Amino acid sequence: MKHQQGASYIGVLVAIVGFAFLAKVAIAVWGPYFDDRMVDNQVEELLKTAPANMAPSQFSQQMDQRLQMNNIRDLKFDDIARVTNTDGLQVHKNYEIRKNFVMNIDLVMKFEKEFDQSTVKTK
Repeated sequence: MKHQQGASYIGVLVAIVGFAFLAKVAIAVWGPYFDDRMVDNQVEELLKTAPANMAPSQFSQQMDQRLQMNNIRDLKFDDIARVTNTDGLQVHKNYEIRKNFVMNIDLVMKFEKEFDQSTVKTK
């Protein structure tokens, strides 16, 4: 009868490298997704409280202030979104973030969403 053997050193090494790879991906992706979710929440909050005749430039200025308060300092609202005021405020957010992953491999995350003041207020 043969003795049972556990995991080999190579098997353990492969498991550690795989875990480290997944941890690196999670760490690289977590920040931008968290920031995007915070931007979405702030846009919806401001759309709920803003008057329908608010100027797009004023909306952008208030959003920049809210992003600064929430410690999102690497995104400028005018760079990531376009605000129009036809039949109420509409915000079209469209941007991408590139994060260096390993050597010359980048992770590209694209964020796109549209907000309409009338639909946000009815929620």
